[in-house]
Amino acid sequence: MDSKLLTTAILVILALLVFWGLRRGWLARRGRQADLAPLPEVPEELDGAEAAFGPRVQYVSTTAAGDWLDRIAAQGLGMKANGRALVFPDGLIVAREGARDLWIPAGSIEVLRRESGMAGKFVEREGLVVVTWRLGDRLLDTGLRTRAAAEAAPLLEALREIAPEAADALPGTDRASAS
Repeated sequence: MDSKLLTTAILVILALLVFWGLRRGWLARRGRQADLAPLPEVPEELDGAEAAFGPRVQYVSTTAAGDWLDRIAAQGLGMKANGRALVFPDGLIVAREGARDLWIPAGSIEVLRRESGMAGKFVEREGLVVVTWRLGDRLLDTGLRTRAAAEAAPLLEALREIAPEAADALPGTDRASAS
């Protein structure tokens, strides 16, 4: 019995050390990203407004543009959440359950494309809609996975209508995504 108790205690201590290390790393990442510009507020006139298009989505994450592993932990942007992608003429609201709504003004959208994965979420070919947008002096990628696969193309099309100047691929890449 003592041997089982000792083994259990060692495993519990190891698990606690792993979780402590993960938390410490996450907090360090947030600290390194403390200079991230404040997120824009959702315009008052859109609070509770009916969107022209608003599919159910999973907010996958926001990362540094082009670096799918550099998840932005600051300001609550690093955690997955279910919600809706609400497309308005002035921009996109990602209404996230359990997190602050994310407002991406249409004028800050620089690239619209589809990808197969980012920040630990990998799906079928072009299963994610990725919005590359400017926040202050940083370019960010925000990934959205529509709950119904058939809504990914219409979501991308609705975003192209509000950001017609948006490119199909990040600068320096030679592949354009399907739209």
